[in-house]
Amino acid sequence: MLLPASIYADDDSTMAKLAGHSMLLDGVSRDGLMTVVGERGHVLISSDGEHWQQITVPTRATLTGVYFHDKLNGWVVGHDAVVLRTTDGGKTWEKVYYDPEGQTPLFDIWFRDEKYGIAVGAYGLYLVSEDGGASWDISEMNVSIEKSEDDPDEEANKAEDYDDFLDSYDLHLNSIVLADNGKLYIAAEAGKVYRSDDTGDSWVPLAPDYIGSFFGVLPVTGDTVLVFGLRGHMFRSEDAGKTWQEIETPTQEMLTNGFVVSGDEIYITGLGGTMLRSNDGGRSFSLVEQGHRDGFNAIIQGPDGKLVTVGEKGVHLLQ
Repeated sequence: MLLPASIYADDDSTMAKLAGHSMLLDGVSRDGLMTVVGERGHVLISSDGEHWQQITVPTRATLTGVYFHDKLNGWVVGHDAVVLRTTDGGKTWEKVYYDPEGQTPLFDIWFRDEKYGIAVGAYGLYLVSEDGGASWDISEMNVSIEKSEDDPDEEANKAEDYDDFLDSYDLHLNSIVLADNGKLYIAAEAGKVYRSDDTGDSWVPLAPDYIGSFFGVLPVTGDTVLVFGLRGHMFRSEDAGKTWQEIETPTQEMLTNGFVVSGDEIYITGLGGTMLRSNDGGRSFSLVEQGHRDGFNAIIQGPDGKLVTVGEKGVHLLQ
């Protein structure tokens, strides 16, 4: 259920001493700069993951996603379909898109370069910018069927999946992530995952054997990718989503985000204080006890290699 647009969303965010300990929903680390975002328009930046500076931004809407193309150019999305942009490394922000009447939040954002970007959100909301985020157009995903010469039944199954997509186009699009091989992925509701081989110009529907929501997608290396979501469900593919293997996890909590440290070492975060770790490239996971049940929404790595968690109780260095 979406809440009505806040009457304060047009106001600047309020500077708060405890902003770093409030509900934060996403974070990113780029070229030595870490940025985290959350409720009440909170945006904080840091260079070491320990000392954080809150930045005033032109909204009090809840902020849900952040992306930096480089150390200077970054974008934030949130409720009321708000999009904020910085061109000076997060020191100042401008509001470049805002649709409170639509009552549709944006959840994530990604830019191919300094000009072309995509923002995704609830009820299939899909925005495209070709001018660095200065303006945005409501668009639709160009979804096509990936043909298979080896198995015609596979093509038929994907066609059926495509029909399902058309029948329920208002599915939430929860996250958008680029792999190191140039493939772009979107994790969505109802067990839907989409892949683009041309950085967003067209999309192929993928079909893990699951009907629950996926909240995160984590490219590991090459064509290996993980998707995860409700009740600890996780799937792994080694062929860019053509086939999937379900991964058993030691939790039934919702999984939210992940990070590949290096090689085969992977961390996945979740609600209820869930932290999963893999040492074999995501083939298996063990539970990292945290001693609390505060939910994690994201995990990022600082410039010194330390991991930083983002969640219900704010931002913290991972011990």
